[in-house]
Amino acid sequence: MASSSAPRRVFGEEAPGEHDRTPRHVGIIMDGNGRWAESRGLPRSEGHRRGVAAVRRTVEAAVERGVRYLTLFSFSSENWSRPPEEIQFLFSLLRLFIRRDLANLHGQGVKVSVIGSRDRLPSDIFKLIEEAEHLTGGNQQLHLIFAFNYGGRDEIVRAVRRIAADVQSGAVEPEAIDGRVLVAHLDTGDIPDPDLIIRTGGEYRLSNFLLWQAAYSELIFLPILWPDFDAIAFGSAIDEYATRSRRYGGLVARNSA
Repeated sequence: MASSSAPRRVFGEEAPGEHDRTPRHVGIIMDGNGRWAESRGLPRSEGHRRGVAAVRRTVEAAVERGVRYLTLFSFSSENWSRPPEEIQFLFSLLRLFIRRDLANLHGQGVKVSVIGSRDRLPSDIFKLIEEAEHLTGGNQQLHLIFAFNYGGRDEIVRAVRRIAADVQSGAVEPEAIDGRVLVAHLDTGDIPDPDLIIRTGGEYRLSNFLLWQAAYSELIFLPILWPDFDAIAFGSAIDEYATRSRRYGGLVARNSA
């Protein structure tokens, strides 16, 4: 079993953050669209629309700061409980974003991928996701990951089911199952764990986001609502991360007197 006192590494790679203070992978829980709109007497849909603009600003800021992986929590597996019209509007925004922004992202060298269950997704969205991933699959400037129809617990359950199927087929021996095997079956199997997770909107919880992967992530909670998030807020979070001491369950090395 993989040690619980050390961060997961992408196999064959160095652990992120060991040689510099820029997080290699940033995850963001984009919270506050509805409250932003309601506080201004606007429909919630306008908050979601402004949230897309914040996504664009954040991608640009991530590239500027040298972040290599950016995961955005855009639609939770629990969000299906929202009003149907709001869900349909969120789907329409995803369609619009892919159709309008994909060429620009591709031109900037951004690789786009989507994690989460693809069950229940409309067929046209499923196809758009596949097209986006295929078009940008070779890009290396920034890996932009959308967690869409995603939940951390659901991801782990789906990984366990895949492992069980491998055991049943004889591809994996039960005694060979360890942390590395589980990681390889997660949606993020080829993505390093997030060094930093930012949550906007003033709430102080992970809300089922990257539960396994966030074991040693630095967490920053901001009162700013997502539509107001910009390069300055992103840069401030990166600068705060740079002041953190990451020990992974160990002790900070001290200089001898």
